[in-house]
Amino acid sequence: MLRSLYAGISGLRSHQTMLDVTGNNIANVNTTGFKASAAQFQDSLSQLIRNSTLPQQNAGGSNPAQVGLGVQVAGVSTNFAQGAPQATGVPTDLMIAGDGFFIVRSGAETLYTRNGGFSFDTSGRLVTADGALVQGWTAQNGVITPGQGLGDIVLPVGATVPATATTSARVTGNLPSETAVGGQLVRDIKVYDAEGGSSMLRLTFTRTAGGWDVADGAGGAASLTFTDGRQPGASSLVSGGVTVDLSAITGYADVSTVAITGQDGKPAGSLSSYALSDDGSLVGTFSNGESAVLARIALAGFLNPGGLEKAGSSQYRPSVNSGQPTIGTAGADGMGDIISGSLEMSNVDLSQEFTNLIVAQRGFQANARIITTSDEVLQELTNLKR
Repeated sequence: MLRSLYAGISGLRSHQTMLDVTGNNIANVNTTGFKASAAQFQDSLSQLIRNSTLPQQNAGGSNPAQVGLGVQVAGVSTNFAQGAPQATGVPTDLMIAGDGFFIVRSGAETLYTRNGGFSFDTSGRLVTADGALVQGWTAQNGVITPGQGLGDIVLPVGATVPATATTSARVTGNLPSETAVGGQLVRDIKVYDAEGGSSMLRLTFTRTAGGWDVADGAGGAASLTFTDGRQPGASSLVSGGVTVDLSAITGYADVSTVAITGQDGKPAGSLSSYALSDDGSLVGTFSNGESAVLARIALAGFLNPGGLEKAGSSQYRPSVNSGQPTIGTAGADGMGDIISGSLEMSNVDLSQEFTNLIVAQRGFQANARIITTSDEVLQELTNLKR
């Protein structure tokens, strides 16, 4: 049989594979985190008709004569170029801006994905759309311990932070110098004990001939003097274990703004909201105004992402040629940043894919023409005998 007949058949098969790859790309044009693929061709074995010869004294050398035996698919490569961002406004929708993959656990298998369409299930675990568990590190007392193993990302619904006893307070503002001797100003602030119980710290400022006296009514007292409206040194008052900083108080005329502007105690607080930061940290905000890191999402990088094997659901598993994953956090170790409230769109270029459809179709037609032409030649050969 004619070699061209089988060469045409190999061309039909290869271009059919190209059509399959292109069709899959177009079908996934709106798949979150999808990476387009491309079929790569190479020629098959070539039959040697005549060997090459060395140049002689009276004759030149000749090149080898070979006839190719068709085409075959060398491979199907994956394009891991960055897809465009699509803003969703959903805080659990995450996008990796740069390299890296999210790590998810599906049953006993660990897989990797660029699809950051996550949500919390009824157990508070961060999961993908098909239920795979997003992996990372859980914080202990707001701190991620270096070297700890990966685990499920869990939102601790009902979590609390302990109360913090007040140990210091600060007074700022101005005491009016024109106040008559004996005049008083009273200022209050709420302070907390170690159990979160609150009480009022009351400071009474009394004008004296030389400045101002400050008292808390429980034995704590201090005296303030001013030179050109400023204190010559730092002053403070200790009231029930709370050190009150008075050094920022001034003594100019016609201004009465003295106030207790802050203290470092807090009551106990319960989790009221959460947010995801650019480094993948799940940050909880508590009812007492305190914020703490609850967990951090892990990212994985590969020396050869093109060697990853597609596992479905926009997920990948390592292969012998992808290398083992390098685990890290967003923004470090070559990993990209995490953008909350956005998803990575497919990187399929429709104009390129439709062009590939035309190329594949014409290639298929041309190889079909090889077969019909070879058939006509064989028909002429068989017609020699009538």
